[in-house]
Amino acid sequence: MPPLTGAWEAALSPEFRKPYYKRLRDTVVQEYAHYQIYPSKHDLYAAMHLTPLDKVKVVILGQDPYHEPGQAHGLCFSVPEGIKIPPSLENIYKEMHDDLGIDIPRHGNLTAWAQQGVLLLNTLLTVRAHQAFSHRGIGWEQFTDAIIEAVDKEDRPIVFMLWGSPAQRKSELLHNPKHLVLKAPHPSPLSAYRGFFGCRHFSKCNEFLTEHGVEPVDWRIS
Repeated sequence: MPPLTGAWEAALSPEFRKPYYKRLRDTVVQEYAHYQIYPSKHDLYAAMHLTPLDKVKVVILGQDPYHEPGQAHGLCFSVPEGIKIPPSLENIYKEMHDDLGIDIPRHGNLTAWAQQGVLLLNTLLTVRAHQAFSHRGIGWEQFTDAIIEAVDKEDRPIVFMLWGSPAQRKSELLHNPKHLVLKAPHPSPLSAYRGFFGCRHFSKCNEFLTEHGVEPVDWRIS
């Protein structure tokens, strides 16, 4: 698996020495060797590579990567340019437009958010092609919990956007009173109308950051 560097490597190095991580690493290596796995090895830790730990100002949690060809590139909810925008991301864009008046983007690549300090983290980092949640239970949950806990320990205001029940359960890992935790239903078409639409998380996030002297996120996607 690709190395992590800088503050991420320092924060997560204890995980690398634990037995579960060795089992996880060995399993992932074997999966890549024998199956079509998404995202590519190069993009496995894209969320951390694009958003250094000391630059995180917002965390958005997804579940597992997209499992169809060309979609997953290591950032939750995001797809490369040229790939059809998935329904959940369409709903995220709709809420962003209704909340902030921002034009709805023509593509689904959220790299611009990541580069501004939005950690776009899936709780599972790999998946077999065409098999949703196929890598549940191999160790990713423990590793990404450690990532969430590392962010929680950062001594500055950070916003956590927890959409859907699985993401909201991660609030149990968050104990830092400096942070803002926002919860809403998942943006999936199955649940967006139950309260994701109208949650106004984008404006609430930027209001919180501005109040605490942090540069707000420019949510526009060019």
